[in-house]
Amino acid sequence: MTPRQKRYWLGFAGVFGVPLVWTSLFLLIPYAVMLAVSFWTRKFPLFVPDFQFGNFRQVFADPQYLEVLLRTGKIAALVSVFALALGYPLAYFLIFIVRTAKVRNFLYMVVIVPLWVSYLLRAYVWKIILGTGGVLNSFLMWTGIIDQPSGLFLYNQTAMIITLTYIFIPFMVMPIYTALEKIPPRLIEASHDLGEGPFWTFLRVVLPLSWGGVVAGATLTFCLAFGDFVAPSLVGGPDGMLVANTVQTQFGAALNWPLGSALSTVILLLVLTIITISERSERYGKIDLD
Repeated sequence: MTPRQKRYWLGFAGVFGVPLVWTSLFLLIPYAVMLAVSFWTRKFPLFVPDFQFGNFRQVFADPQYLEVLLRTGKIAALVSVFALALGYPLAYFLIFIVRTAKVRNFLYMVVIVPLWVSYLLRAYVWKIILGTGGVLNSFLMWTGIIDQPSGLFLYNQTAMIITLTYIFIPFMVMPIYTALEKIPPRLIEASHDLGEGPFWTFLRVVLPLSWGGVVAGATLTFCLAFGDFVAPSLVGGPDGMLVANTVQTQFGAALNWPLGSALSTVILLLVLTIITISERSERYGKIDLD
């Protein structure tokens, strides 16, 4: 090996060595251990190394796990839809309506500042707002709409959707904002010059060019909501437990690590499938501006 090659490999190791070691220790090896344990057999209170598919069979054969997976997918999808319905108009407003750069940057910072606050604190705030002694009940009693505090706003799936939408909406706004910011103004001006109104300009120019941001934001929001377990514990109630809470139970109170690993592997495969589909969808909607 020549001195030049040695310098090359030393430089390569210096630049990529630490990230590769970090990725291996804290990502690849834990995934490998999780996958291996998912094939083990539980013999309480121990786990016996084995190679069998009984844990995966239980995940798909037991109705309670399928119900939890479907409930998690439904709530994650609704959170993504509501975050998109709120986030896209907000990003559009910041890019095309707000003309002053300082005001735009300030409003954008207002959107992402909650990410600097503790996740647990942001989730707990909604427990206070929606609780029987919270702001919402107090306002409804003050206006005379209800006579006494109502417990309908908390410990249900609606409370979970509201809380998760609030928590993850910045992850929807950021990629859409970036995609809209990259749209050349000349394309919108050309659309207007050709006689298209604001609606058709948005439908035929703005939306296709921002499709990548929509897909990225929806994927981020869906995956984060799909794997959340804190908000369901705070505001979900009995019918609001998601698949992450089930995994936590298997590794905790149930002491069934093989089943928990199998369930985690299924979640990982589902998330990877969603990411693959979103990547293909993003490429399908990509338009070359050159």
